Amino acid sequence: MNITLRNLAASIAREAGDMVAAGRREGRLLADTKSSPTDMVTQFDRQSELLIVGRLSEHRPDDAVIGEEGTDHVGTSGIRWLVDPIDGTTNFLYDLPGYAVSIAAVDAEGTIAGAVYVPSSGELFTAARGHGAQMNGRDIHCALAAELGHALVSTGFSYQPERRRTQAARVARLIPFVRDIRRFGAAAVDLCNVACGRVDAYFEEYLGPWDLAAGDLIAREAGCRTGDFSGGSASTEQVIACAPALFDSLAQLIRESSTPAP
Repeated sequence: MNITLRNLAASIAREAGDMVAAGRREGRLLADTKSSPTDMVTQFDRQSELLIVGRLSEHRPDDAVIGEEGTDHVGTSGIRWLVDPIDGTTNFLYDLPGYAVSIAAVDAEGTIAGAVYVPSSGELFTAARGHGAQMNGRDIHCALAAELGHALVSTGFSYQPERRRTQAARVARLIPFVRDIRRFGAAAVDLCNVACGRVDAYFEEYLGPWDLAAGDLIAREAGCRTGDFSGGSASTEQVIACAPALFDSLAQLIRESSTPAP
């Protein structure tokens, strides 16, 4: 079943991603704000979610579905879908390439299947629990970096100004101890970039479950270790994804960089 759900997620993610990319090329965007003046939503976020939810209801009518833009369907099957119709809406709004559609299927033990589709590059990242991770059907694996000073690290920032101030101060303290920092603007894509070795590590806080579920599975199936800043399980509150040999030193650096300077 894991592979069947993975293939369904992949097919729907590609369809939705191609739809929103076509809409972006037309250039007629209606933008609004959500949790803060910098947290944007467009009509294509909503149209993408409607498409995804409609396809899931056709194929999996007994499953629960939760979407970033408000979908909350109760199911009876024990399977729950987490849908991010456009992860990286600010990138989408500004016509930057780093946005994606992210879809994950979750059971009582965690995420069992996921797909992240990046329309601008045509890259489809997929995973099924116990079956590895792929990009456009080819197996992918994380980088094997073990030395923190040589690690290229990506991160993201909250939409809330006070949280952003704290996170910026952390990065300022952390950056001398790593190769460099990147900020791409979409959590699901960041996780996939770690999974295929484009960056060595990623960390972030305050995500939605739809931001995390598919990308976290893809990263783990590609050989990454994921967890929170203390080494526990990854969560929407805190996530690190990187090569296993890098995890403990990076987590320690993040904790130390989060402590106010004396």
